[in-house]
Amino acid sequence: QVQLVESGGGLVQAGGSLRLSCAASRSIFSMNVMGWYRQAPGKQRELVATITSGGSTNYADSVKGRFTISRDKTKNTVYLQMNSLKPEDTAVYYCNAYERVAGLNYGYWGQGTQVTVSS
Repeated sequence: QVQLVESGGGLVQAGGSLRLSCAASRSIFSMNVMGWYRQAPGKQRELVATITSGGSTNYADSVKGRFTISRDKTKNTVYLQMNSLKPEDTAVYYCNAYERVAGLNYGYWGQGTQVTVSS
């Protein structure tokens, strides 16, 4: 089991930047994939960005070139740097972690952090 705690959300004007943090309650070395998802009102949760244990990253087309996912294994923390924010980026952002242990898959979610981008 692992707890994920997001922080860094808030209200920002269009064109601004925010950095989200996701702190895990234990080492993230065992996590196969960690990532960020978001859910806007009335919409389904969607993938924003992921990073694998090997450091490979993947981004939704809508955020490519604007968002950057990174991690600090020494701090058990994953980050999402968001630049050039747009009103359509407004959503609750969730941290996710996935690990495969002894042939079983485990997925974990944080409680979410609100990001609001004003026009």
